[in-house]
Amino acid sequence: MKELEQVREQIKIFVEDCDDAKSLELLDLLATGKMLRSKLILKIAGISEISIKLCSIVEMIHAASLLHDDVIDEALTRRGKASINAIFDNKTSIMFGDILYSKAFTELTNMPKEVAYTVSNAVTLLSIGEMLDVDLTEKFNTSYDKYMDMIYKKTASLIEASAKAAALLSSLDEKKYSLYGKNLGLAFQMIDDILDITQDSETLGKPAMFDFVEGKVTIPYLLLHERIEDKNRLESLYKKPLNEEDSTWIKEQMISTNALQDSILKAKNLGLEAINVVKDENNDSLVQIMTSMIEREF
Repeated sequence: MKELEQVREQIKIFVEDCDDAKSLELLDLLATGKMLRSKLILKIAGISEISIKLCSIVEMIHAASLLHDDVIDEALTRRGKASINAIFDNKTSIMFGDILYSKAFTELTNMPKEVAYTVSNAVTLLSIGEMLDVDLTEKFNTSYDKYMDMIYKKTASLIEASAKAAALLSSLDEKKYSLYGKNLGLAFQMIDDILDITQDSETLGKPAMFDFVEGKVTIPYLLLHERIEDKNRLESLYKKPLNEEDSTWIKEQMISTNALQDSILKAKNLGLEAINVVKDENNDSLVQIMTSMIEREF
């Protein structure tokens, strides 16, 4: 999409405004993802100077959160490339994240008030979500509600805000697009959590089933824990390196209890609800974005 190149160029312009050579150097080293939030904004609001700027602001916020996330998780790679904290150090990653956050908020002041509030409020939720994510790794979480609250705040809130802000720019029904964005974000995170189990290490760019080793009890593990007889064995493997026997046992139990299949079904149902809410908006692109996410190979 050539419009995504416009977004990347606008981000560079924003960072150039900071008049700091180190920041530009670090920006060049950032791994670029799928830019889901930008795609969503542009599909709802169309391509214009203000929508490109909104995309750039949201992408800078997202990048900043990932820079901080990599420090928290002690991650050495991001999207298959060396992370900033691995190339330099944690301090550099945190400070560059702060620069991107603060510049994004500076540019947000030039947006319509309700758009600015929508995005900035989501950043508060995102930050709380980060803290909840860390807290939930302290012990084996068995609460579905806590998991859903955490992924809503950490992941879905900014995607929800992107859709709502784009709707506000275009005078569209903000409630419909908010729900679409929220469900897209929830489904996106749940599917990411499922792929950690179903995909191999090479495809993931990190060790398979690493979420559990890191202390993340994601949707498939929550459903498995509810249904499995030998809960003690599952809990005993929590936050420990998994050998092949342990990994195979977990996967077999997930299949036999339908924990994996029902996790996929929950994500798909969120997607279908979102498709249904925007079905009268004459926007096939939104249907395609969601369909390609939920109808993939697991």
